[in-house]
Parts: sequence; C-alpha cells; structure tokens
Amino acid sequence: MYVAWDEAKNHANMLKHGIDFNDAVLMFQRPVLSLRDERLDYREERWASLGWIRTLVGVVVHTERRGHAVRIISARKATKREAKYYVQRIEN
Repeated sequence: MYVAWDEAKNHANMLKHGIDFNDAVLMFQRPVLSLRDERLDYREERWASLGWIRTLVGVVVHTERRGHAVRIISARKATKREAKYYVQRIEN
C-alpha cells in the first residue's frame, strides 16, 4: 500500500495533535476499523480509520486515490469512546 501526505499538513498536525504522519502509517499494518466520513461534502470520499498507532488507539482521516494510494489528511489520538468502540469491535 502506498501512503502519501502533504508535508506542511503533517507539520501542522504534529503541532495540533502531536502525531507525525510517519507514525500514523503504522496503523495500516494492523487491523483497522474504517468508517466513511459523511459529515460534510468534501468533494471526495473520506474515511476515518481507528487503529493502533504505536501504543495508542488513534484516528486517521484519509482518502483513497486511484484505488491503491492512501492520502492522509489528519491523525489524532482517539477519544475514550472511540478507543472503546475499536477495542470492542476488533480486539474482542
């Protein structure tokens, strides 16, 4: 799987959420729970994926390009509710 991102967006994400996209990529090496993000009309199909980023459950918002590439938009630590949802669905 090819994963890409905008480096300026990565820097802004590190400042805001403390997560580097280089670490967020690790999520896709383990089971993830992906939900389509339909809150707004983004003019592209966006996904919010829950999964492990090193030692924490995180949320990575991303889009798929050409069916093969994943483009990361943001990454953050999951809320307690999101982490519980992930663990109940994937790890039990």
